Amino acid sequence: MTSDQVRREYIEFFKGRGHAVIASSSLVPKDDPTTLLTGSGMQPLIPYLFGEPHPLGRRLVNSQKCFRADDIEEVGDSRHTTFFEMLGNWSLGDYFKSEQLPWFFEFLTDVLELDPRKLYVSVFAGDEAANIPRDIESVKIWQNLFKGKGIEAKDVEVLTVARGNEFGMLGGRIFYYDSSKNWWSRKGKPDLMPAGELGGPDSEVFYEFTDVPHDPVYGKYCHPNCDCGRFLEIGNSVFMEYKKNEDGTFSKLSQRNVDFGGGLERLTAASENAADVFKIDTLGALIKKIEEWAPDLDLKVKRVLADHLRGSIFLIADGVRPSNKEAGYILRRLLRRILAYQMKHDIHADLFPEAVAIIKEKFSSAYPGVKETETILSVLEEEKQKFAGAIAKGVLEIDRYLKEKKEITGKDAFYLYESFGLPFELTVELAPRELTQNLKKEDFDAESLKHKEVSRAGVEKKFGGHGLILDTGELKAANEEELKIVTRLHTATHMLQAALRHVLGPEVSQAGSDITAERTRFDFRFPRKLTPDEIKSVEDLVNEKIREDLPMQKMVMPKSEAEKTGALYFFKERYPDPVNVYFIGNALDSAWSKEFCGGPHVTHTGEIGKFKIIKEEAVGSGIRRIRGVVE
Repeated sequence: MTSDQVRREYIEFFKGRGHAVIASSSLVPKDDPTTLLTGSGMQPLIPYLFGEPHPLGRRLVNSQKCFRADDIEEVGDSRHTTFFEMLGNWSLGDYFKSEQLPWFFEFLTDVLELDPRKLYVSVFAGDEAANIPRDIESVKIWQNLFKGKGIEAKDVEVLTVARGNEFGMLGGRIFYYDSSKNWWSRKGKPDLMPAGELGGPDSEVFYEFTDVPHDPVYGKYCHPNCDCGRFLEIGNSVFMEYKKNEDGTFSKLSQRNVDFGGGLERLTAASENAADVFKIDTLGALIKKIEEWAPDLDLKVKRVLADHLRGSIFLIADGVRPSNKEAGYILRRLLRRILAYQMKHDIHADLFPEAVAIIKEKFSSAYPGVKETETILSVLEEEKQKFAGAIAKGVLEIDRYLKEKKEITGKDAFYLYESFGLPFELTVELAPRELTQNLKKEDFDAESLKHKEVSRAGVEKKFGGHGLILDTGELKAANEEELKIVTRLHTATHMLQAALRHVLGPEVSQAGSDITAERTRFDFRFPRKLTPDEIKSVEDLVNEKIREDLPMQKMVMPKSEAEKTGALYFFKERYPDPVNVYFIGNALDSAWSKEFCGGPHVTHTGEIGKFKIIKEEAVGSGIRRIRGVVE
């Protein structure tokens, strides 16, 4: 089937079972400050999963446009894309497992006509600590479904990916995995969920490409959750039936939800038994056109161009415009990469008009926005003119390095970025390997940091006596001595927020702060009064990290990249781009605390002394306040 056919058949299948069709939301989410772009089908429906009535009823179906910027660097293999479509159906307190699993199995085997012998499923193994049982009900449903196709479906316990690679399939067709794989909530596993959060076990379906051999680099044996490429997840039914209580236990919801998501590209690939999603009709048409333009291109480059062209066109169709911040920066990054590849590989064809025409042909029936070809081409052409010259000069500069230097250093890479707009990742891709084999991202970041320190030196000098508005709130110091105290309290406030989230859960979020030489005042969202034990645990954890004398470090990076690190930031604050990320620990990815911030901070946590919480109180509905001092 073509992608259009799979999408149409899926929606018609669930319409025939009482589901109302809802339109795809924009790639730019509305009223959701937690994310730049819509990354999943359920994202626009979160309020209704929490119980808010949907105007179209309790059974819904659609195909949702999605974009995951985290996958930009992964594009180039056989399955990763930035833009994709997610087919979804939802039951908001209506049907549950006994309807959902048979319906999806019927769709796969009778509508898409997939060979049931190539289908494998995973289920939730249970969580003893959370007192949530294993999903035996789903196992029995799946066994009956496979039995109806003449297949014995043995259930086996795998639990983790590592165990799967150690023991393999074990003759199974139904696989129990732990909560790291077969539990869904917005906050992760049951032990990570905050009070009030919804979640539940899920059941995934995998398609086996029997002609793809297992790659032992991923482990001795293969299993459905192996990353070698033999198995492809094509759908996930989430049974959202639990709510976490204040005391850490779980209770059943009065409204049990089904939240299903299946990638359209992956389902289409399975229907064609094609292990490469770039071979399906939509992406395949772009690949074919690129091969006409440049037949000798490496397959990875073809996939990157096809993905980025499609993703850029859809972003523009949904109103995103190239810029240096937020979603606009993501679009600009895609377009820069396309133009840089075009220059590096000497592609003389004008890629944009042909790509826009293909996307219009393949997608306009489902997404009318891509019909606005004149507007889309105008945006593409303007960006092309704006950056083509600069990128061309950057590529020439790399050629000069090849002739005159043995390597590109972090300083060189930052110069290419500052002068020609070449992001670090593009420099690595465009430069010959012999120039970049010793190039490290941390060296580039260090040069960027030096640049920002110089440019902000004047601001730092103005700190004493005037106060400085920062993303953590307002810092007030009248002289050099007070500045030292305020700096200690400022770092302690970062540590306070990290400790609160560790003790109370990730639902804690900053609501404001005010720091003077006498105390720090930190406001945060949390629905109840803290217990004395919780206050002591928070205070003890801060002091434990002070005693460890951890380094406080700073990195400067584009805001969109900084958001992907998991660094915290205050939604009411407007941040510059690039932004400072201050983190406590030896490395950003393993930092104990990391936040967007303007400084100033201590260099090591041991400089703080001892932190003490002197008061915890309510200051509004759902807002708590902690006052603390350093000694």
